[in-house]
Amino acid sequence: MIKFGLIGCGRISENHFRAVEQVQDAEIITCCDIDVARARSKAQEFRISSFYENYEEMIDKEQIDAVIVCTPSGLHPEIGIASASRKLHVVTEKPMATDLESADKLIQTCDKNDVKLFVVKQNRLNSTMKLLKSAIVKNRFGKIYTVQSNVFWQRPQSYYDQAKWRGTWEFDGGAFMNQASHYVDALYWLIGPVDHVMAETATMARKIETEDTGSAILKFRNGVIGTLNVTLLVYPKNLEGSITVLGEKGTVKLGGIAVNKIEKWEFDEFDEDDTSVFDSSYQTPNVYGYGHLQYYYNVIKALKGEIEPDIDGRDGRKSLEIIKAIYLSAKEGKKIALPLK
Repeated sequence: MIKFGLIGCGRISENHFRAVEQVQDAEIITCCDIDVARARSKAQEFRISSFYENYEEMIDKEQIDAVIVCTPSGLHPEIGIASASRKLHVVTEKPMATDLESADKLIQTCDKNDVKLFVVKQNRLNSTMKLLKSAIVKNRFGKIYTVQSNVFWQRPQSYYDQAKWRGTWEFDGGAFMNQASHYVDALYWLIGPVDHVMAETATMARKIETEDTGSAILKFRNGVIGTLNVTLLVYPKNLEGSITVLGEKGTVKLGGIAVNKIEKWEFDEFDEDDTSVFDSSYQTPNVYGYGHLQYYYNVIKALKGEIEPDIDGRDGRKSLEIIKAIYLSAKEGKKIALPLK
């Protein structure tokens, strides 16, 4: 039995509690939040025997194998490093950090202490995304010309007012770093390494430090031109989370509010995957989808030594580097090459 301690009992933690609850050979035995009433509430809801206000007290006292970090993004490295230093494996929500230096320290600490680092990128495991990835791996598109992703969501001012850390550079990042990070990862995962980016960002309506809207052009090393458009100002609610791939022999668009619906699927030749198109679309109550459960299947097998992790710290770092390049381009008004120096 793999025993987890969860740190940060806010919005995203629900997906982790419910996913681990369904996984054989794993359980969350303790949880922690600086709002101890919230930690107590989650412990009661999910029948967890202990809860804490201080995460260091939790990881020192409890007999656990790994931590799940669901705190504000800027705290992920600090908590991950403290846990890895105590020989605990680390499962961290995205992004793994808000700066590359902290991300590198976290990776190095996990390496030094011979523990695994998992970065949660559950969208890769959604049924629609797996089908699109299969089509690319099978070269069904032939030459891919362009890829586009739109993240058109709504985050009202009240969302930011609920917690002081939201919309700050230190702890959160903006629309690209937070809401669109899964889509940055998806573009890298589907198409490959990015050569350079150009971007514009703006804070148009929300009273926050970071951007609520932006657009980026990504030139991939294989020649594909990509665009990523993000805004959190859609009226009146989340509209679209989409990815479109256009190639010489195929066109695919994944749409819905979170790439949960196949809106276009057409290739010049039939493949057995085509029989799964209708069944792969699904309804989702939120933008998170159902990938956390599949993600934990991989985590548990990796911790048992049966497989290698699908998404480790180094893989998680790559999307963070692209996002930092987007921010740098918007700030300096010029093309930014990757890797960053």
